[in-house]
Amino acid sequence: MTTSTRERIVAESLRLFADRGYAATSVAEIEAAAGLSPGAGGLYRHFRSKEEVLASAIREHIDRTRQQVSQVLEQAATYEDRPLEIRLKMTCQAGLAKMREEQDLIRVLFRDLDQFPHLVAEMREGIVNPLYDSIATWLSTQPEFEGADEDWQAIASILGGAVVNYWLANESMYEPPTRIDEKRFVASWARLGLGLVNLEPATANA
Repeated sequence: MTTSTRERIVAESLRLFADRGYAATSVAEIEAAAGLSPGAGGLYRHFRSKEEVLASAIREHIDRTRQQVSQVLEQAATYEDRPLEIRLKMTCQAGLAKMREEQDLIRVLFRDLDQFPHLVAEMREGIVNPLYDSIATWLSTQPEFEGADEDWQAIASILGGAVVNYWLANESMYEPPTRIDEKRFVASWARLGLGLVNLEPATANA
């Protein structure tokens, strides 16, 4: 599958922003990485500015995330015949895989996006919240949790936050917390999820 010049510019710019930082990456370097003549202005035939390239990268990831969330939820519905523990492990593994897939974008978020609050808002509403919403939706529709009056959004923020924290710690410190490997993390995450089965339906809010 061939990629267009525009797609190459977006992909290479995000890689460079993640490796070097937004401010430290020049338009000429993006052009060279995308196979264009550096400094010849090829980038400006597709984008008005370097910031627009970054915004386009974020929006493409948002569109892809929306499609993935829809596909994952549809696919998850076909696994209801499998034990809940297996389904929970699959969900955790999917979350970690998504973090790996978005690693360049996450690096840019933490390093550079404080200067672009509107792009942070787009990421929050387009990627982060939909992922947490998808966990909440998935949990609430599992047969084992039928009838449970739980705050699935809050539970999803805890379980999803654990996945995010595990990946971020591994990424930033070059090893997972207390050297817990991914297999152990996934197994324990699933055990926490299994604990929800034994919860009595809530009768009142604390």
